[in-house]
Amino acid sequence: MNNIQKKINLFKSSEKIIKNNIKNEINKIKYIKRGTKKFNEVLLALFSGGLATFAILYCVQPMLPVFSINFHLTPAQSSLSLSSATAMMAIGMLITGPLSDFIGRKILMSFSLISASIFTILCSQMTSWNEIILMRSLTGLSLSGVAAVAMTYLSEEIHPSILSFSIGLYISGNAIGGFSGRLIAGILSTKFSWSIALLIIGSISFISSLFFLWLLPNSKNFKSITLNSHTLISNFFVHLNDKYLSKLFIMGFILMGSFVTLFNYIGYRLTSYPFSLNQSMIGLLSVVYLTGTYSSPKAGILTNKYHRSNVLIGSLFLMISGLIVTEFNNLIIIIPGLMLFSAGFFAAHSVSSSWIGHRVKIAKGQASSLYLFFYYLGSSIFGTFGGIFWFAWHWLGISIFIIFMLSIGILLAHKLKLSSND
Repeated sequence: MNNIQKKINLFKSSEKIIKNNIKNEINKIKYIKRGTKKFNEVLLALFSGGLATFAILYCVQPMLPVFSINFHLTPAQSSLSLSSATAMMAIGMLITGPLSDFIGRKILMSFSLISASIFTILCSQMTSWNEIILMRSLTGLSLSGVAAVAMTYLSEEIHPSILSFSIGLYISGNAIGGFSGRLIAGILSTKFSWSIALLIIGSISFISSLFFLWLLPNSKNFKSITLNSHTLISNFFVHLNDKYLSKLFIMGFILMGSFVTLFNYIGYRLTSYPFSLNQSMIGLLSVVYLTGTYSSPKAGILTNKYHRSNVLIGSLFLMISGLIVTEFNNLIIIIPGLMLFSAGFFAAHSVSSSWIGHRVKIAKGQASSLYLFFYYLGSSIFGTFGGIFWFAWHWLGISIFIIFMLSIGILLAHKLKLSSND
């Protein structure tokens, strides 16, 4: 009995030493802490970058019915203006994530933002649908350098105690960017044309890109690693084979796929009878995205009090609840439903994406890029595939499809809860 007690005491002593060593190592690293000037600069820069990124990416969403009319396209074909960008964004992340581990975070993000702004301006001058898809594909490829790296930059530079909160704030900035892009595009495409809308959004984003380059502090904790094909492939398989990470990758696939599917086809529903809204009103509805400015950082705070999986499950149920509310044929009821759905989405994304940074200890850029690869792959596949359900059963079909996928997400989150010690 004494031997057992001695072993228990030895174990506790060793555990305490390990925790103290980890704490000492964290204190040695020059993390950016909340309340400092650099913390504010980081958040402002990434807010600006996120605004530009997601304004460019999603500005075409309220214009899908306009594309259908101007280029004689089906809803599924029109959705390619978004799906082509997110597909190339997903593919690009498999390259830009590891590339940032070699050349650095800031330089890659800055180049990517400026390139995407230029491609958006060029897209506004295209005259054929194939040319538009090509420019949108190049835009998505460029944006992969921001989306794949921003959260990695935060996980390296921001103190771990406020990382979830910081990522939540970054995602809330993304929500504002998505809202701004959709709103501006919806109004300008109604008052002028889709080409004027893209030209102005591209120009604003170019200015935001320069502001990002000027304001973002240089990395202090970044350590360059040599690009090696064997190491890259090996690290990818390590992340894919991790039982926690693989579930989070699928979660990202489900979350973004569900979100984009809903907002791709809500425009077609609301421009038809009995609503008959114009593109300006459709763009204005994207104000519901602003719920993410509250739910994202709030979810980050709640993870410090409750288990991540509990917050994730609650967020997914919130999305389903909002979706069910949108089944009513009353705009006054539909809007709160969209708000609930958006709030749940941004909260869930905040939890799952910060969970990646928390678990990964090596090749963080690759891990983030893998998560976002699946995240935007879901957008690309679901966004177009949802057209089948719209064509067959209209909004009811869209709702059934999304609820089915979110139910799988709840099951995955429950499995994470059972198997995780985080």
